[in-house]
Amino acid sequence: MIQIEELKQNIKDLTFKLNGVGESLNLPVLKQELEQLTAKQHNPDFWNDVKNAQQISQRAKNIEDKIALYEKLRKSLTDVNDLLELCDGDETMLEETAAELNRITTDINVLHIATLLSGKYDANNAILTLHAGAGGTEAQDWVQMLYRMYTRYCERRGYKLEVLDFLDGEEAGIKSVTFQVNGANAYGYLKAEKGVHRLVRISPFDSAKRRHTSFASLEVMPELPQDNDIVIDDKDLKIDTYRSSGAGGQHINKTESAIRITHVPTGIVVSCQTQRSQMQNRDQAMSMLKSKLAELKEREQMEEAAAIKGEVKKIEWGSQIRSYVFCPYTLVKDHRTNFENANINDVMDGNIQPFIEDYLSKAM
Repeated sequence: MIQIEELKQNIKDLTFKLNGVGESLNLPVLKQELEQLTAKQHNPDFWNDVKNAQQISQRAKNIEDKIALYEKLRKSLTDVNDLLELCDGDETMLEETAAELNRITTDINVLHIATLLSGKYDANNAILTLHAGAGGTEAQDWVQMLYRMYTRYCERRGYKLEVLDFLDGEEAGIKSVTFQVNGANAYGYLKAEKGVHRLVRISPFDSAKRRHTSFASLEVMPELPQDNDIVIDDKDLKIDTYRSSGAGGQHINKTESAIRITHVPTGIVVSCQTQRSQMQNRDQAMSMLKSKLAELKEREQMEEAAAIKGEVKKIEWGSQIRSYVFCPYTLVKDHRTNFENANINDVMDGNIQPFIEDYLSKAM
């Protein structure tokens, strides 16, 4: 039986939390910034610089969405409080009120997390790169699964995904893939995923059905605006051109349109092969390089230089930030209730994609 006093206390707690979110958002400053951005949008020359105009429009939309969501939640809390006063012990109305309060709680939690993403680049788009590590074909298959999982995650959040570089595995899976995630706070939400991911499962590539461990690394960088303060000297760059891989087409893999840029002082390497022209691939690769240098600069501000320049972790045992363990069988069996569509036979056959996708959706 639902208790009215408990619901009232929940409303009181949520109101307090929402007030804190409002203070963190600093609504007067946000509204003032929105007015300034709106004035720029009304300028007749606004669309002369398309890329800058798109960034301004996106920023304005993000602010509008935050303000609208905050005001909507305040109104919803007021409405649900009024509805609670009318319940008068009616169990059906109490259940409806509790359900509405749960929805409001979810929305407030989402907004609360968004306000915590106050880092310099947290609001930016994100550029992710997955690399296969120790494990051969197993690791390449693992990279493909991780890529699919992050793709599903982006779809659920309404983010747009654009592939920048893609290298197929020799037998199966993906050797490496670089993709850009476009959306509000994309980098803020995804930056914690950076590191080595470990998978333990019964291999579908092993006829003896033995347990295998695979590794994949994930790099996460913020996309930077064109007017950022990262300056790159041309003499520090080594630029290579090569033919794009993948399926044939009218132009894309018939000329050396793909670009690989190496930043000599840091050893950072970026590549792009998805655009139709070498110039477009070069521009995209330079943007990725600036993002990597900015991410390195941010880490240098947070850590000692010695830690940054020290030994880079290998994509193998002992370096993982997260482990996805689907074998031994007893572990899966004991935790099968965590997966709504669990099928132990599928796990033992190596078909674990649905489980990992569900795992990631709950973990993130």
